[in-house]
Amino acid sequence: MDTETRHAHKSRSRKQDGFKAHIAAEPDTGLITNAALTKATGEGTGDAAAGAAVLAGDDSFTEPGQVLADSAYGTGDLLTELHEAGHDPVIKPWPCTPNIPGGFGVDDFTVDHEALTVTCPAGNTASFTAKTRTAKFGTACAACSFRDRCTTAAAGRSVTVNVHDQIQRAHRARWNTDTQMRADYKKHRPMVERSIAWLTRGARRLRYRGVTKNDAWLKLRASGINLRQLCTTGLTRTPGGWQIAT
Repeated sequence: MDTETRHAHKSRSRKQDGFKAHIAAEPDTGLITNAALTKATGEGTGDAAAGAAVLAGDDSFTEPGQVLADSAYGTGDLLTELHEAGHDPVIKPWPCTPNIPGGFGVDDFTVDHEALTVTCPAGNTASFTAKTRTAKFGTACAACSFRDRCTTAAAGRSVTVNVHDQIQRAHRARWNTDTQMRADYKKHRPMVERSIAWLTRGARRLRYRGVTKNDAWLKLRASGINLRQLCTTGLTRTPGGWQIAT
């Protein structure tokens, strides 16, 4: 028994107990530049929060640059942090699934952050407060001709405005219009996925108990994988030391 393990859900049907491994990798070579192991769930263990910590502890990433990640890292907190650090986030946005298939999603509603109002596709406006951040359209939905495409709730449509709504909307809009951004994501993702496969192949069952010991094991494994990859790409031993073939 390991009291530091936690329950985790990979999907609705796939459940497991244990820890999470988080890595930062150089997308052209697959070299792992930082790694950390956390409990599977709990404060600071979410992908975005742990990813930010791993990136901050990556000594090889000292200047603003392009940060690639999948949609699990597309939170408002991390996007804001990356922008403030001068990085270019190439992160697949979280999907905004409409309440009704083919209906109106969050981006179909216009938000005025100064007036604290939300306007729906039919032109109705509802207010929200800085505390609750939820705009409720209530009776305005009763006779709305768009109701069938918007909500099935008896009390009408409600829209919760994220604290980082502006930066998330801008990021989604850029993803939809910036073909180079999507091309960069598509180009580099396979190499990063390969690094994850190297890390986990035959090593999903840990031999130690607790975060501290398993985190040390993870870093040692990442170092071994890096050495193997360097040897594959031309690292050789010479009388003067290790050398990369050019």
